[in-house]
Amino acid sequence: MTRLVRTIVLIASASLAIAAPAAAQAPDTTRRTMPAPRPADVASADAIIAALYDVISGPAGQQRDWDRFRSLLLPEARLIVVGRRDTTTGVSRPRVMTAEQYIAGAGPQLERNGFFEREIAQSSETFGGVTHRFSTYDSKRTAADPKPFARGINSIQLLNDGRRWWVVTIFWDAERPDNPIPAKYLPR
Repeated sequence: MTRLVRTIVLIASASLAIAAPAAAQAPDTTRRTMPAPRPADVASADAIIAALYDVISGPAGQQRDWDRFRSLLLPEARLIVVGRRDTTTGVSRPRVMTAEQYIAGAGPQLERNGFFEREIAQSSETFGGVTHRFSTYDSKRTAADPKPFARGINSIQLLNDGRRWWVVTIFWDAERPDNPIPAKYLPR
């Protein structure tokens, strides 16, 4: 390699090394206009989890505040539901959605039927700006229902960027007879 080519490669490598960390510092909000969050919603891990459950919950006929929902999630966030196992193959087929796909798919059903979901137990781990929350939930059609129609666990990954909290991923599975919630993830 000639001295000129080596110099160009070194300059290009140095430029990439400097640019990559700078680009990774803040979430990319250029893909869609981000609604401004309510400051209280993104002030702590507990606050953003509470806001997440609150925004999807409500009685039948009540439109949800989807801009509030969007304001909680990174533009690149993913919502992933573990699909039911195929009885023939035993393979689960996860469904991976963007926030917009979740709103389009689940929104009308939540608003038509009524839906109240709440955290009934949680376990969290944090390292630096990363928090993982196992959030055990129950779901009801009305807040006054004596028994939930569903329970499960949301695996929620959060980012604290130094200014606010963001939801990065919500990955969940529902409780079924062949998939009971372990006692350690239930209220004590």
